[in-house]
Amino acid sequence: MIEKQILKKKIKEYLLQDHIAGELPKGSYSKLELKKTPLGEKIIIYTSRPGLVVGSKGANINRLNKILKTKFEMENPEIEIAEIENPNLDPKSVAERIVSSFERFGPKRFKSLGYRALQDVINAGAIGAEIVISGRGVPSSRAKTWRFLAGHLKKSGDVSENLIKRGLSVARLKSGSVGVKVNILTPDIKLPDDIKFIERPVEVKEIKKEKIEEEKVKEKKKTKKAVKKKKAKENEKTPDKTNEQ
Repeated sequence: MIEKQILKKKIKEYLLQDHIAGELPKGSYSKLELKKTPLGEKIIIYTSRPGLVVGSKGANINRLNKILKTKFEMENPEIEIAEIENPNLDPKSVAERIVSSFERFGPKRFKSLGYRALQDVINAGAIGAEIVISGRGVPSSRAKTWRFLAGHLKKSGDVSENLIKRGLSVARLKSGSVGVKVNILTPDIKLPDDIKFIERPVEVKEIKKEKIEEEKVKEKKKTKKAVKKKKAKENEKTPDKTNEQ
């Protein structure tokens, strides 16, 4: 029973995401989160450009409310807009930005776009990032795949499956479809094989000048005593010449 409820919720979220992504302006939508509240259902839309999502005088929000009530049969839907602090660390936002540039200017300059987007992600503080652009027209008439990599990125294991953020977007062009996959290992993730050395501060005691001078005087006295003893021993060893005569 629990598995069926989870599957039902996930299918509903996927259908909502697919429909809302088509209703909102291109490049403004990142992801969606569905929550249940005592008053109804709450939908949180994460975006890097909240002004575009809301629209002039909330036109987009009002239209989405009507669609949710009629098509998805929600009684009292609540739409909340959450702004993404750093869009360069959000894979969906990065993929949407590349796709929007493809749809405006075409895929001819895909290499410069891929390297520029990758550099922006690394400059934002990501541990590692990967951008995969594939489809027809990249760069020839046949479908090809280009991969852009930087930093340290896990390809297998628990970190790869659960901790790496992934985003996918598709550009619908005249020549064909071009897919953009983005994988980012964000700086807040702690890797199990990451070792850090903690340097403990060394306490340095300050020695006063008076103590240093006293120690110098003591050392001089010791050297004088040692010299006197040495001379006395030498005098004892050498015989007296007057006595011999």
